[in-house]
Amino acid sequence: MAAQKTVYICQQCGATSPKWVGKCPYCNSWNSYTEEIIGSKDIKPSGAVTKSVISNKAKKLSEIKTNEVERIDTKNGEFNRVLGGGIVPGSVVLIGGEPGIGKSTLLLQIALSIPQKTLYVSGEESASQIKLRAERLSAKSDNCLILCEVTVENIIPHIKENNPGLVIVDSIQTLRTENVDSSPGTITQIRECADLLIRHAKEFNVPIILIGHINKDGNIAGPKILEHMVDTVLQFEGDSSHVYRVLRGIKNRFGTTSEVGIFEMLQNGLREVSNPGELLLLHHDKDTSGVTIAAAVEGLRPFLIEVQALVSTAAYGVPQRSTTGFDSKRLNMLLAVLERRAGFRLNTKDVFLNIAGGIKIIDPAMDLAVLVAVLSSDLDIAVDTHTCFAGEVGLTGEIRPVNRVEQRITEAEKLGFKRIIISQSHQKNVAIMKTQIEVILCNKIEEVFRILFAKK
Repeated sequence: MAAQKTVYICQQCGATSPKWVGKCPYCNSWNSYTEEIIGSKDIKPSGAVTKSVISNKAKKLSEIKTNEVERIDTKNGEFNRVLGGGIVPGSVVLIGGEPGIGKSTLLLQIALSIPQKTLYVSGEESASQIKLRAERLSAKSDNCLILCEVTVENIIPHIKENNPGLVIVDSIQTLRTENVDSSPGTITQIRECADLLIRHAKEFNVPIILIGHINKDGNIAGPKILEHMVDTVLQFEGDSSHVYRVLRGIKNRFGTTSEVGIFEMLQNGLREVSNPGELLLLHHDKDTSGVTIAAAVEGLRPFLIEVQALVSTAAYGVPQRSTTGFDSKRLNMLLAVLERRAGFRLNTKDVFLNIAGGIKIIDPAMDLAVLVAVLSSDLDIAVDTHTCFAGEVGLTGEIRPVNRVEQRITEAEKLGFKRIIISQSHQKNVAIMKTQIEVILCNKIEEVFRILFAKK
């Protein structure tokens, strides 16, 4: 029997130490070391040669044959879009997100909608709780088998016996293996449990979807090697106080990571949003200042979104800068550009910025719409509702070009907008396009302000 020894492992980065330390010297996290018992492996003497049998032969790239893989249709267009067309047999997908964001709801909907037999393994909820959720979703299927189990050695025999077309595990942090003497959720347990499931998925060509918790920093909890082990990593984002959710790919060995899926949370589950622009612009008020429309792109998908800004006199000595769905540091930079390059003084005023729908946008093309919304609120002048914006703003006040401008213009025209303001650098792109929408080209933010506010 192999001798056992005690080590302390950081639950954030996986670093080991022979004794407990308060602050991890590698990731600088506090109180993250926990005691775990591991078995020491026999160490071969230095210079010893291990004999192995060569089972594979090296091949030239031209000699390797590829076969077209038939993906599993999840009956969910947005989920298929992010995966690249469906689930690849034998692949392992890891999906993470905030608690209560809808991860379990989304996967239970998929399990109840696909025609293949599905094994739903839950380590967090009882079978009666899962049934109540299924009834709330108004979905019934005898092809979905429910298993409440946390030991991997007991889960694998059920997979072999039922031979499902899809396995869903909720969640990887609740599983444990008898090979490791530590609590569920520790780095060692997560790594060993994931390794057992991945080996079984590859051996029997069964796709497995793992639900993962996230830590306070927004990253998937557990060792970083977990994201390297799986084939696909998805992030489910959104604010639980809003109805919209965004599913984006972080890693995908079988497709692109540029696609995003958008869902709407309703009482009977998650609904696919095939055209997000129409939904995000429903509450657009014509006579309200501080509201603009930005032509954004998330991944490969263009959509128009409402930007709301409110500028008011600071009630206290230090003005507030608050953002929802937009980077606060970038807002401070844009306000500095507005003050330095355009001459508008906002250092004594509070500025609040909100992206409608609770969606977080990281597209730099939002800059121009944000600046116009802030100035519109400060001057209390409403911007024409048929005008949208797409442009990145530099530190010198210039409007820089953005990617996929043709898709942005086409989407704005499709939704009924009459004009769009973009960078002068896109003159060649616009010249070859045949559109009915008016395209206004500008070099500096001062030109945009004169067009919108000079005559009012």
